[in-house]
Amino acid sequence: MRHKVPIIISSLRAPPKKMMDAVHSYGGIVLHDVVSIRHAQKALEAGVDGLILVAAGAGGHAGALSPFALVGEVRKLFSGPLALSGSIASGDAILAAQAMGADFAYIGSRWLATQESNISDEYRNAIVDSAADDIVYTNLFTGVHGNYLKKSILNAGLDPNALPESDKSKMSFGSGSAKAWRDIWGAGQGVGLMHDVPTVAEMVERLQREYEAARARICAL
Repeated sequence: MRHKVPIIISSLRAPPKKMMDAVHSYGGIVLHDVVSIRHAQKALEAGVDGLILVAAGAGGHAGALSPFALVGEVRKLFSGPLALSGSIASGDAILAAQAMGADFAYIGSRWLATQESNISDEYRNAIVDSAADDIVYTNLFTGVHGNYLKKSILNAGLDPNALPESDKSKMSFGSGSAKAWRDIWGAGQGVGLMHDVPTVAEMVERLQREYEAARARICAL
């Protein structure tokens, strides 16, 4: 509040009224991560300004709904700002997100595989070397379902094909010998589209070029 952060992103639980009032008092806005229609409804009841729809295939904590279904149903409830996340790693995908009704594309994993990201080289290389089949969806590590790189699970001495279920009521982000996000690396199913490690500036330019090419291709149909 002291720094008047213009955009606050909240997750897991709808933000409390005290927080909403504080952010709105200086003109800030709150965008809330949701993975289901029920979560979207609760967030809207709490007064959030926009929603981030975390669809199937998104890195880290993610839902299991198709982006087509999630965007379509939420748009029946809410006409405000919508960001869509989930395997978005190209300019084509950004255009597709807008075409289905989202205002913004919300990109995570692609930025991890850039030269400026503060992750380890092993983590970065694992992203570049992985494909969609190398992503494991489990709630073991935090109590909340998420997508993680299979290599990091193997490195922790665990079998990614035989992971036990966790108790969501005992949500934890720091217990156990294998900790998310230090040892167990989050990443989305879009890793199969990431074959290099550009600078952030190069990646921005590439996304813009791909986006404009995709628009031109669609307009020519």
